[in-house]
Order: sequence, then C-alpha cells, then structure tokens
Amino acid sequence: MERQDTGLAFIQKYDNIAWYDNGEVRILDRRIYPAKKVFVICKTHVEVMQAIRDMVTQSTGPYIAAPMGMALAAWECRDMSADKQMEYLRAAAACLSNARPTTRKRLILVTDACLVAAKKALEEGKRVDIAIRDHVVEFTNVRYAKLAVMGQYLAELFPDNGTVMTQCYADTVLGMMLRSCKKMGKTIRLFCPETRPYLQGARLTATVCSELGFDTTVITDNMPAYVMKKEHVDVFTCAADAICCDGYVFNKVGTSQISICAKYFGIPVYVAGAPDPGHPTWDTVTIEMRNPDETLEAMHIRTAAVGQGIKGYYPAFDMTPPDLITGIVTEKGVLSPFELHKYFEAGGVGEY
Repeated sequence: MERQDTGLAFIQKYDNIAWYDNGEVRILDRRIYPAKKVFVICKTHVEVMQAIRDMVTQSTGPYIAAPMGMALAAWECRDMSADKQMEYLRAAAACLSNARPTTRKRLILVTDACLVAAKKALEEGKRVDIAIRDHVVEFTNVRYAKLAVMGQYLAELFPDNGTVMTQCYADTVLGMMLRSCKKMGKTIRLFCPETRPYLQGARLTATVCSELGFDTTVITDNMPAYVMKKEHVDVFTCAADAICCDGYVFNKVGTSQISICAKYFGIPVYVAGAPDPGHPTWDTVTIEMRNPDETLEAMHIRTAAVGQGIKGYYPAFDMTPPDLITGIVTEKGVLSPFELHKYFEAGGVGEY
C-alpha cells in the first residue's frame, strides 16, 4: 500500500497523529506543539476519549485517535469470549464517539467501521487489535487520497503569486493543498489568524505552511479585515468540522466573521470538505460550548484580572451560512453550497 502522507508535514503523518501498539495509544499533544514534541500515552480507550475531549488532538486528529482507541479497547478485552469482546467494543465505540458533541456523528461512522473490522477478525481467528489498526491505516489512506483530490482542486483556484488567508486549518487538506501547489510550481503566501484560545492557527497551521516551504505570516484574530484590504488577499479558505447538506458550514469559531469580511471585500470563500449525510440541515449540529475560563488565559497564562467577577464565553465552533460561501471543494469538484445534492448524485459518500 502506498502511503498517502508522503511529502506532508510532521503533524500530518499517520504515526505522529495517533498510533496504537502493544496495549497503548500515543497521541501527539497538539496543545503544546511545536514548542515541544510530546506524545500523550493512553493505556485505556477511556483515556483516549478523555484526550480527545481535552484537546490533546484537534481538527481531524480525533478521526485517527478514536479508531486507534478502538484497537486499544480490543486489547483490553482480548481474553473475553467473542460475544463479550463485541459487547465491550460496542460500549467503547459509544464512549469514543461521544468525546465531543459537534463531531459526534462523524466519529460514530469511524468507530462503527471498527466494529465491522473486529467482527471479521474474530470470525477469522485473527488478533482483533491489529486488525483494527490495519483497518485504521487503510481507512486513513483512502481518506487522505480523497483529500489529495480536494487539495488539487483547491490549489487550482489560487492565482500564482496569490495571497491566501486560512482559519484553523492545520490538518490534512491544508497539506494536500500545499503539496499540490508545489507540484504545480505555484507560489502563494499565507496569512494565518492565530485562532484563540488554543492558537492552532499560530502553532499548527503556520508550522505546516512554513515546514512545506511557503511564505507564512501569523495575524491575531482581530486583524483579518485589515489584512484582507491592505495585503490584497485573493482567497479565504478553510476546512469544516461539519458541512450540512443545506450548505451551512460549521468550523472553528471566527470562520463566519472572516467570511462576512470576505464578502464585503469581494474575496471568494472556499470550504474544503464533503457534505455530511448525517447532517441534512443546519439544526442537526450541536455547537460545543467549552470551559469559558479558557478564554481568560493564553497558553495557561492568565490574561484577565483575577477575583473581579470577569466571565469568559467559549463556543468552539460557529456557523457560516451558504450565502457567504463561494464554493464547497469536494473530491467530486467545486460545488455551490446551494447545490450539494450534486455531490451525492456524482457518487460521493461523504468524507468519513
């Protein structure tokens, strides 16, 4: 099998996102990368779930961490009967898929597929944990191949020597987009909003862009409008945590306000990803509200006054309506957000 992560950045390699081996899952701690390369070691699937909930891995990281957690769960129950193992794995799937509410439906698809792999392994007398891990690698390879097509379509939309703004965009499709730009010989410069409070844009997106050799500038979250006009931004692009079939996009909080600015300045907005059949309409998505105190600090340093009753507020995602979006970039082509039915008519099945 040809690995689809060739030529991507460190945090986009399968083994560096999350990996199961010998009764443990190691997950790159994205909360402190790139200042430190530290892996959190999980000895149970519940610890994997908690790591996802605690933002040890973010963006598409949970879609590898959760199924690797299923391999670990198979190790935990290896001495049980076949029926008891499946019962244990179904409970583990429920635990892992409910780590975070906004991505729950996608995680259910991922963990349920591991149950199928486990059942087959039991029937064939194979090690279930290794069978699940092999399934995760194959599944991730297929997914990366889809994202490579998206990345190529997206790169084709950029003018040479163009200026691109991103939003909380550190993961696979960003790497595929940049890899395609390099293959095309296309030069772009990137502006990456920091995306507080975890600063994924500053720490992760910017690191990926720079590691792959592109001109990269970090801006704070209140600068996009100024930068769009002053620096002549050509395209605003992001991925999505959920793309509803009615064209509404849920992504890192701040995406909607940047899209509003882009519309004002006449800048196209392209969202990379596939519509999710599990979310037919916008009201099927639950926006996760995280610990509000996290907005009162930056990298564990308190920025707001202590003991004066100051409160925080932290929705992890926001909703961008289709009238602010120029196109949804799928592996089936670039589609209007108002015509996502064409994706399924072309044989698309969703990203996961």
